[in-house]
Order: sequence, then C-alpha cells, then structure tokens
Amino acid sequence: MSQSWGRAVSPALSRSWWALALRGVAAILFGLVTIILPSLTLAVLVVIFGAYAVVDGAFTVVAGLRLVKGKRRTLLLAEGLLGVLVGLLALLWPGLSAVFLLYIVALWAIFGGALRIATAILLRSEIEKMWAMISSGALLVLLGVILGILPGVGLLSLAWLIGIFALGAGVTLVWLALRVRSQNTSQGD
Repeated sequence: MSQSWGRAVSPALSRSWWALALRGVAAILFGLVTIILPSLTLAVLVVIFGAYAVVDGAFTVVAGLRLVKGKRRTLLLAEGLLGVLVGLLALLWPGLSAVFLLYIVALWAIFGGALRIATAILLRSEIEKMWAMISSGALLVLLGVILGILPGVGLLSLAWLIGIFALGAGVTLVWLALRVRSQNTSQGD
C-alpha cells in the first residue's frame, strides 16, 4: 500500500525526479573522492570542483526549464547558471590560488544555498516535507560561511569539509528525488 502525501506533484516536477537524483549522485561521488583522496593537488581539486559545479548547475537548469513558469523557474535557472558559471571559471583557470578557490567556493555555496532554500519554499505547495531541499541549501550556506570566516584552513581541511558537505547534500537530494518519484507513483494507484 502506498503512502498518500496529500498533495499533487506537478507533472513537470515528477518527470524531473531523475535530474534531482543525478545531482545527488554527483554530489555523493564528489564528496567521496574528496574525503578518500584529501591530498589531491589544488589543480585537481579545482578541476573536480569545476566539473561538479557544471554538472550540478546543468541539471538545475534542466529542472528549471521543465517547470512551467514564474519565480520557481527563475530561481532554479539562477541557481543552475551560477553553478555552471562558477564551474567554468574553475575549469578555465585551474591554476587559481587556494585562497581564491576558497572564496569562489564560499560565494557559490552561500548564494547557491540561498537560492535552493528560496526554491524549496516556493515548492512547498507542491511537495510535502521540503525540509530535505531546505537542509541541503542550509548546508551550502553554512559551508560558505565557514569557508569565508576561516580562509586560512589547509587544503586537507577544505577537502574534507567540502567532501562532508557534498555527501550530506547528495544524500538529501537523492532522498528528495525518491520521495518525488514515490509521490508520483502513489498518485497513479
């Protein structure tokens, strides 16, 4: 017997559950790599982060384009384009200094997290228990604030901190995607 959520998921949102799941899987993989191999060189960390930000941003743009209209679309597109832009900057200039990378990641995390929280608030009428998406955004903001306040942290600490964040955010995004998919399936019963 399926669980009833009490609210209908929009067809566009229910069709995009896989994009949300892929974002989560990308975050989990990124997190595992940075935790398992913390001694990566700065150039490799920049490239891995850049690739992750581009992939995450691209899937967010896809999700934004699939939503019908309004502020929801605008916020998702803004979050996605920010991720793609930051990712491309990191990929095009891999020789960035550790401190500059730290501030790029901090700004991306703060603004991307704030946009994710705003999107979750707007989607609350379509999906129950949006706390997972809000938590993911809050983790991003917290990561950005910590990195901004403590710029002198070593690369090893930065890699572990980013890896732990990415694992947490990835798990919440995969969980949310499965809930959206489950909600869509239960509506068809």
